[in-house]
Amino acid sequence: MSNGLIVGFSGNITRPSSTRRFVDSVTASLAERAGLTHEVFDVEDFGPALAAARAVTDLDPKAQTIVRTIIEADALVIGSPTYKGSFTGLFKHVIDLLDPADLRGKPIILTATGGGDRHALMVEHQLRPLFAFFEAFVVPTAVYASSRDFTDGAPSPAITGRIEQALAQATALLRGRSIPTAIAAE
Repeated sequence: MSNGLIVGFSGNITRPSSTRRFVDSVTASLAERAGLTHEVFDVEDFGPALAAARAVTDLDPKAQTIVRTIIEADALVIGSPTYKGSFTGLFKHVIDLLDPADLRGKPIILTATGGGDRHALMVEHQLRPLFAFFEAFVVPTAVYASSRDFTDGAPSPAITGRIEQALAQATALLRGRSIPTAIAAE
C-alpha cells in the first residue's frame, strides 16, 4: 500500500476520554494492518473557534489543518460517545463544515461508546446515515461498546471480534483502492 495516513476522529468533548482511547486503538490497528501511519483528533483539538465557525475558513489555522488531514486521509475511524441516543453536537458541527464531496469513496470504520446497551443502535441510526450522505464507503461492521465491554481498558472478546471484522473489511477496501493507482503507474 501507499505511504498514506489513517485518521481517527473522536466526538468526545472532554479529556481523558474512553471514546478517544477506543478510536485511537482501532485507528492504530488499521494503520498497522495497512502499513500506513495514523493520527487521531477529537473535538477538543479544534479549539474555541469551532463553536462560532460557519465554514472551514472561520477556523484557526490549526483546526483548518485538521480538517484538511481528515479530508485527505486514506481512511477514517470515526467514533462518538453517545449522548441521549445520538452523537455529540460539536462532533456533528465539525462534520457539517465539510463539503458533501469531501468524504466520497473514503473507507470508514464507525465506532461509538455509551453507558449501556440501549444506545447500541446509535451507530446504525445516526452515524451510518450521516456518512452515507457523504457517499463514504462505510464498512458493514460497526462497533458499539458500553462501559461493561471493557475490563481494565481492554475490550471484551465480543468487541474484539467486531473490531477484527471491521478492520478486515476496511483493509480490503484500502487494498482495493490502491489497485487502480498501481495499474495506472505501470
